[in-house]
Order: sequence, then C-alpha cells, then structure tokens
Amino acid sequence: MITRKNGRAALAAAMATTLLAAAPMADAVTYSNGSKTANFDVTLKIIADCTIATQPLDFGQSQGVLANTVSVNTTLSVTCTNTTPYNVGLNAGTGTGSTTAARVMSGTGANTSTVAYNLFQAAGATNWGNTQGTDTRSGTGSGTAQTLTVYGAIPAQATPQPDTYKSTITATVYF
Repeated sequence: MITRKNGRAALAAAMATTLLAAAPMADAVTYSNGSKTANFDVTLKIIADCTIATQPLDFGQSQGVLANTVSVNTTLSVTCTNTTPYNVGLNAGTGTGSTTAARVMSGTGANTSTVAYNLFQAAGATNWGNTQGTDTRSGTGSGTAQTLTVYGAIPAQATPQPDTYKSTITATVYF
C-alpha cells in the first residue's frame, strides 16, 4: 500500500529521472548552420635570471694539530636562463679580519683565535674571490642547474686553542 506522502516522493523521483534522461547533453549536440573562429595568443616573457644554492664546507669535527694541509670540497649550484652569462663570487666571509685573499675562521667560544683557510676555483689553484673579471668564476646558463665545486684548504699553521671555528661565506651570482 502506497501512502499519499510516499506516492508524491516516488512520482517526483520518476519525473526527475525522466527529465534528466530526455535532456540532451551539451557536448553531444551538433550544429550545421556554420561556424566562426577567433584566435588568442598565449604568451610568456623569459627574462635573464639566475638562482644560486650552496652546501656547507666542513673541514671536520675532530681535527687536531694543523701540521699538514687539510683539503675538502663542497658544491654550489647555479641555475641561469639559457644563454645568460654569469659570474659567481665568494666574499671574504665573517671571520674577524678576513679578506678574499686571506680568509680566516674565528673561534665561536670566548677566544679570539682564528684559523686561516683558502677557497679555490680548482684544487690548490686560483683563489676564489668576489671581484668580477678578476677572481670570480664565469659560465653561461643552460636553463638547468650547473654544479660548481668549491675547493677548500687549511694550510699547515700554528694550532690555536680547542674550539669550534667558523666563517660564513656569501656566494653571489652576477648576471
């Protein structure tokens, strides 16, 4: 037995199903009266641009007497738009009295001692500084990341007191 209330609901559901089934889908309709077209541009302007990413350079966490040269390296990554020329420079760092030709790491404790070190463009050669055209490293962008190796060396020297020594280098890409 169908009650009046249930009957209305059933009738409404049946009508909705019939209407949906009878309605044509917009994508399924075809027209034969003609057509017109219009064009639009899709644009993007690429400008000369570069990004730079660095990795830390760690001379070790258990170094003793500095009687021999300690050499390590790290990498940095430069990504420039294709055909964009660039130079990468490394500043003197934050060590007290540091210059690009004579870098030092300063003690992080209460002492004022320093440890001398160098950064090179190739193992044991060409100092890596921050003066374009003089001691920076140049290249041309390819549109993908290019990895550059930074060679670090602590020369033999009088060993300062035990402490953690640090300098923060800023790497800059000029383009």
